[in-house]
Amino acid sequence: MREAVNRMQELVPGKLEITLEGIVHDLTSPNAPHELTVYRVSRRLEAVMPDGLLAHTGKPDVEDVREGIMRRPDVMVIAEEDMEDDGPFDPRTLLAAIEVVSCSNPQNDWCGKIRDYALLGIPVYAIFDPRTGQGAVLSGPQYATRKNFVYGEDVTIADWTISTENLPRYQ
Repeated sequence: MREAVNRMQELVPGKLEITLEGIVHDLTSPNAPHELTVYRVSRRLEAVMPDGLLAHTGKPDVEDVREGIMRRPDVMVIAEEDMEDDGPFDPRTLLAAIEVVSCSNPQNDWCGKIRDYALLGIPVYAIFDPRTGQGAVLSGPQYATRKNFVYGEDVTIADWTISTENLPRYQ
């Protein structure tokens, strides 16, 4: 499927990911509130994390060939040294994955990615939902621990606490 995704990605808009159920295609490009949320969350995390850790946005993907899963979180908390190899990131090197819920496919963030990130062994998954101004941080085995938050509150992602003040909402 990786080869099919590589060929198709150049021909179709949006983002392609591989899940246990097949290929997920998020048709639309992220809108301004989505991208501004990604930016603010990333910068706020980097302001409180120690040197050597990044709240990385963008490529490459996170892939586990054995599980047959390839995802690209909006924000990945990862050590700088774990970014030095070529190819996709090893999901076991991520300290956290963070998603901003998309308008076009919210189930992907709230259902599919919860399942997949747990299977990949990513210890913390945080979801920011600009549709509702709420979110959740999931952790523990199979993400058994869930802490909900409302925009405006401080939220703790792994070992770092950031503000959710002034995060944009979808109209």
